[in-house]
Amino acid sequence: MHRSYLFVPGNRPDRYSKACATRAHAVIVDLEDAVAPDGKAGARQSLIEWLAPERRVMVRVNAPGSEWFVDDLQACTSAAVTAIVLPKTERGDDVAQVVEICGARPVRPLIETARGLWNALAVAQAPNVRSLLFGSLDFQADLGTTDDDLLYARSELALVSRVAGIHSPVDGVTQSVGDPELLRRDCQRARRLGFGGKLCIHPNQVDIVNHCFLPTLEDLAWAHRVVAAFADSNANAALLDGKMIDRPVLGKATAIPAEGWADATRSSDRTSKRRWSGRSCRTTDEPGRACPGRPG
Repeated sequence: MHRSYLFVPGNRPDRYSKACATRAHAVIVDLEDAVAPDGKAGARQSLIEWLAPERRVMVRVNAPGSEWFVDDLQACTSAAVTAIVLPKTERGDDVAQVVEICGARPVRPLIETARGLWNALAVAQAPNVRSLLFGSLDFQADLGTTDDDLLYARSELALVSRVAGIHSPVDGVTQSVGDPELLRRDCQRARRLGFGGKLCIHPNQVDIVNHCFLPTLEDLAWAHRVVAAFADSNANAALLDGKMIDRPVLGKATAIPAEGWADATRSSDRTSKRRWSGRSCRTTDEPGRACPGRPG
């Protein structure tokens, strides 16, 4: 699953390749908020001319009902567009419009309004939806609130995603691009609530986001000990550090991402990277660099 999603303005084609050269797991060319109305057509044409099989990106189109929506979708039928990021999604029918034009291409709806959150389960269950993205800035504007007041909204998106059987939701942007500690706190809060990644608005946010949404070394060590203790108890409930562990605890331990060992230990051992494999760790010399061109 992607952890970092880096926006690049659609009217800055000179930045497309630079964004793809970062360690962002996905790059989103933004035809919506980043582009003024009189620049929409030009930005769309720049994207069409830049797209190629070796240059693969997600695209945030303009909102359903806008005068640019259909033209944006028609520009995204290229195989180089790995997913449609759909802003202002409020109904499952909004996703259906994307499917009608773009076929089986993955859709990443942005939940940015109270109505969108109210209908989030229907949106999450719509065809081709892989994960929900939280448009936290627009959501604040819609409700007249602040980011610190969005606990319910974030919790609801995590719950809805689980019920719908899709990937964990992706948290909204951190506006401050020069405050790494604030970004870390935002990431840690999102991860505790069940989010799996975060939207980024500057390349210097990418590495912090990638790191924060991985298990810590402490998490990984705990998971390894839980698996070992459960195995030693012949799959019965057991005690670990004075606490009972049973199958739900085992399930939590084995859910740690496979890439966790590799990325979390890279700084201490760059030649031999550990990878969590459920019941044991194995070493590998395979490179662990993310590719923004992975399918959406």
